[in-house]
Amino acid sequence: MAKRSNDTDKVLEWLLEEEQPSVRYLALTRLLGKREGDPQAKAARRSIAHTGWAAQILEQQDERGFWAGDKSLYRPKYLSTNWMLLILADLGLTREDPRVRRSCEMWIDQFAKPDGGFSPDKSGRSHLCTAGNTARALVKLGYVDLPKVRSAFEWLAKSRDKLGGWSCFGSGRNLDSWEALSAFAVYPKVRWTPAMKEAVELGAQFFLERELHLQGDAYAPWYRFHYPVHYYYDLLVGLDCLTALGYGGDPRMKHALAVLKKKRRADGRWNLDAVHPDVEGGMGEWMRKHPKQAPTPFALEQVGKPSKMITLTALTVLRRIEESK
Repeated sequence: MAKRSNDTDKVLEWLLEEEQPSVRYLALTRLLGKREGDPQAKAARRSIAHTGWAAQILEQQDERGFWAGDKSLYRPKYLSTNWMLLILADLGLTREDPRVRRSCEMWIDQFAKPDGGFSPDKSGRSHLCTAGNTARALVKLGYVDLPKVRSAFEWLAKSRDKLGGWSCFGSGRNLDSWEALSAFAVYPKVRWTPAMKEAVELGAQFFLERELHLQGDAYAPWYRFHYPVHYYYDLLVGLDCLTALGYGGDPRMKHALAVLKKKRRADGRWNLDAVHPDVEGGMGEWMRKHPKQAPTPFALEQVGKPSKMITLTALTVLRRIEESK
């Protein structure tokens, strides 16, 4: 990694603060190269369930393992069990915590479908976006060896468009359908079948051919970095996914990388631009017409302020790109 500036050192100190052990653990392992067995990394990981955002989320879980919405798991968006588990996976918790394990087992049981993937749909059919999100989170939560997780990756490979990429909306391939690629980004490559390898390569090329943003009319939410990600794409989501898959040296990410660098604050950090970015166009119009079904935004940090989650992801992207040179 390139020599660090004083600003970068100050940003790292900020990310390593003990009040958010999730961010501290991820900064230690992703940015500073600490191994899982490193004493500092182990201590930070032990603290995740007891201090900070993950602990606060776990405090809202009821004794049966549910969050808002009870047995629905999926609704209300974005407060119910499905969404909380996606965040906890990002924050570094695993099935080692019995509260997480209890919820995951219900999640798997309810979402796993006979066709091999995952979906909250009672029809029995898997859904691409849900399957990608669920598979990615379950790998991070410690279920990489579970047969139902394996079958979900097989289903994702089988369900790709023949030309590459996926479409959660059934209207053709689209950049918003990033979840399958993100799942493969955390799935160990030694487990990839030839079909999975082909699906990832074609899917990555679909994004790269469009430089991570060229599809249809210009869409402002793609330029607003946000967290939690849920189903919503932005250029940082694309950069994170593609660099994790090993495409950090591809010149077709130049535009997205320029946006990333331009959005960096003078103090070396990045702001949280949005929580629920898709407020324009068709989705925003739909939510205004169906207010009872509109999601409830859930945030860990304050919009317009420096974000540890966004900054951590941005620096991880830059580190991968530097290492690809």
